[in-house]
Amino acid sequence: MIRIVSTAAAAAASLMLFAAVPATAQGNAYYSATAASGQLKKASLVTRNTIWKCSDTVCTAGKAPDRDTTVCAMVAQRIGQLSAFTANGTAFTGEALEKCNGSAK
Repeated sequence: MIRIVSTAAAAAASLMLFAAVPATAQGNAYYSATAASGQLKKASLVTRNTIWKCSDTVCTAGKAPDRDTTVCAMVAQRIGQLSAFTANGTAFTGEALEKCNGSAK
């Protein structure tokens, strides 16, 4: 009887974990990067340890363990010049975005 209860509890915990993943992927992005060159060819990319999801000209990702300026530079290296970059709802200023774009491919 105890075995059945612990198995059921483990299954319920697993379902709750998997149910939380789509909500996170849908719109709780910490970062947003907009490509200056137009439509992106890739639907996703990885920078160091951050997974980015892309659609049209915008890529979004969850919080990374790196500094925001580093994350900006890494995504610019992968997709090219950025017309905008936002971290935690705060857009990079012209000077910060220019510095970030210095890393662009």
